[in-house]
Amino acid sequence: MSTLFPMFVKLEGRNVLVVGAGTVGEPKIRGLLDTGAKIRVVALEASEQVHAWAHAGAIVLEGRAFTPSDLDGAFLAVVATSRREVNEQVFREAQRRGVLCNVVDVPAQCDFFYPAVVRRGDLQIAISTSGQSPSLAQKLRQQLEQQYGPGYANWVKELGETRRRVLASHLDAESKKSLLHSLASREAFEALVNANGNGKSAPNGKEHE
Repeated sequence: MSTLFPMFVKLEGRNVLVVGAGTVGEPKIRGLLDTGAKIRVVALEASEQVHAWAHAGAIVLEGRAFTPSDLDGAFLAVVATSRREVNEQVFREAQRRGVLCNVVDVPAQCDFFYPAVVRRGDLQIAISTSGQSPSLAQKLRQQLEQQYGPGYANWVKELGETRRRVLASHLDAESKKSLLHSLASREAFEALVNANGNGKSAPNGKEHE
C-alpha cells in the first residue's frame, strides 16, 4: 500500500451513503452526524438508535437492500453490512463511479480509513495505522486523551480569538509570529489553567479501519 495522505475533509452539504445500520454501522453514522453531511442510510435492518436519528430528521433511512443507483451523487460511501458479497458489490460500484468508499474492517476495500480521534473542541488529533493495528491506534488515543485533557477545548477557542486580534494589530510580522508561538506553548496553557483556579492542567475514539 502506498503512503496515505492525511487530511481533514469538509462534508457539510455533501451526500454520504451508509450501507448497513446495525452494531457496526451505527457508530459510523454517529461519527458523521456533526459534520453537516447529508446522510442517507440503506439497510434491511437498523438499530433503535438509527431509527431514532431518522425519526429526528438527522438522517434519511431507507429499509431495503442496496442498489447501484444509491451511489448516484454520493461523495463517499461507508459499508457496514454482515454480508461480504453485499460489501464487495458496493465497493465495486463505488470504484466504478469514482466514489470514495470504506468497507469496515476490510482494509483492501477502503479508499480511506476512520482514524482513532481525540476531540477537544476544535482540536482534533487523529491516529491511523492504515488498517494494520486498530488496537495500537486505540491505545495511542487513550494515552493522548490523558495528555490532552478537556481544558484544551476552551484554550483552543481562546487561542483562535487571540490570534485574530494579534493578526489585526499593528505589530510587525516577526513579532506576531513570536507572540502566537509563545501563546500556544504548554507553559501558556498551564498558566491559564492555574489562573482559572484549577491547580493542575486538565490534560485528561478506537481506530475504525
